[in-house]
Amino acid sequence: MHHVGASVCPAPGQEEHLQALGPQATVSHSLTAQGGGEKETMQNLNDRLASYLSKVHALEEANGDLEHKIKEWYEKFGPHTVGGQRDYSKYYAIIEDLRNQITAASVDNASIILQIDNARLAADDFRLKYENEMYLRRSVEADINGLRKVLDELALSKSDLEMQIESLHEEIVYLKKSHEEEIKHLQGTTSGDVNVEINAAPGIDLTTLLNKMRAEYEVLAEHNRKDAETWFNEKSKELNVQINVSAEETSTNKSQITELRRTLQALEIELKSQLAMKQSLEATLAETESRYCTQLSQIQGMISNLEIQVQQIRVDMECQNAEYEQLLDIKIRLENEIETYRRLLDGEGRVIKTIIEDLDEHGRVTSSKVQSIEERPLR
Repeated sequence: MHHVGASVCPAPGQEEHLQALGPQATVSHSLTAQGGGEKETMQNLNDRLASYLSKVHALEEANGDLEHKIKEWYEKFGPHTVGGQRDYSKYYAIIEDLRNQITAASVDNASIILQIDNARLAADDFRLKYENEMYLRRSVEADINGLRKVLDELALSKSDLEMQIESLHEEIVYLKKSHEEEIKHLQGTTSGDVNVEINAAPGIDLTTLLNKMRAEYEVLAEHNRKDAETWFNEKSKELNVQINVSAEETSTNKSQITELRRTLQALEIELKSQLAMKQSLEATLAETESRYCTQLSQIQGMISNLEIQVQQIRVDMECQNAEYEQLLDIKIRLENEIETYRRLLDGEGRVIKTIIEDLDEHGRVTSSKVQSIEERPLR
């Protein structure tokens, strides 16, 4: 006759009941009642076997349901675990795309900053040109004022010369009149019939002398008149040339001033346009930075949520592994009990082992004792 030992663990419901009794509860498990008969022992074994099987089936169904939910979750959200680690390959493309967007935004930002700098340099250049043009304008206005003074002086000189010419004409007329009167007076004094014979040397011919003097005076007067007229004409020509040059310069300066005013207006309009474009680009840059910061925060939040979900799944899987190991242990024990039950049905002897376990407040076994009782089959 063979002696077979069966190690029996309490059912899950019994374990919970024992844990509720206290951290140091001492439980005594027995396969059969000491004073019962064979039928009661068989009935007890049948009940326990049915209870264990129902518990096993319930746990297997719960395990299968949980595995089905995990599988559905993986099929729904896509990532898979390889070697116990999360597969982030799906997010690599998204992260790369976001990096490319950030790089493109940085390039756009640098381009906008470069455009702003170029606009600032262009504005400074226009400002320098404007200052130079204003300096030239003031210089031209000063030259125009100087030419106006010269023109006034020339006008005064012209008036003075005209007065001198008029005075010379009056003097010439007066001299001619005086000369004619003197000639008439001399002719009157020499027209008498006095015949005086003087034995002396022949006298000077006054008429011839006067005619000669008159001719010389007329030549001299004509020469002076021509010289004065020539001088007047030359001065008039020079004055006219200066007036024409001044008029041309004045017209040119007016044209330059008009052109400078147009250039100034165009530069002011361009400066306002550049400033408006700068403000618009700065606003666009701030909006782009805000939008990308918001998107980056959202993506980081999604990644954090996914990591939390992965951690929760790992915890659930660890719990499932623990339950699976517990079920496997129960299964092994049930198989041992079934083997014992089968041998009992075949009429073999048995050894009843009583297991005494001490549990702590967390339900863990702190100590275990085994008591063996050998029974003989009834013949």
